[in-house]
Amino acid sequence: MNIVECLFSYGTLQNTSVQLETFGRKLEGHADQLLGHKLEMVEICDVDVVALSGETHHPIAVVSKDKNDFVSGVIFEITPEELAQSDEYEVNEYKRVMGEFKSGQKAWVYVQA
Repeated sequence: MNIVECLFSYGTLQNTSVQLETFGRKLEGHADQLLGHKLEMVEICDVDVVALSGETHHPIAVVSKDKNDFVSGVIFEITPEELAQSDEYEVNEYKRVMGEFKSGQKAWVYVQA
């Protein structure tokens, strides 16, 4: 039996080059919306992450006071090993939590720590 983890991405994990480097494959997913959050930008100081993404600032989901706010992105199906690899990719400004989505699906998401 294969265990599947669901991971929501609204940022650089949607980039094919980041997926290939992080997971060794291109991910398939479907669009969804993370509820109760809005996007801000965070400066990334990890030189390896900046080199991989090509960006010094990444979007970060923060809890919103407006319950109507949402963040659009993609839910990917990955393995538990790939989830651990995504934990290695994300910097300390992010933490992984179980998100609430418009579709009702459960998925991990990285939000502001």
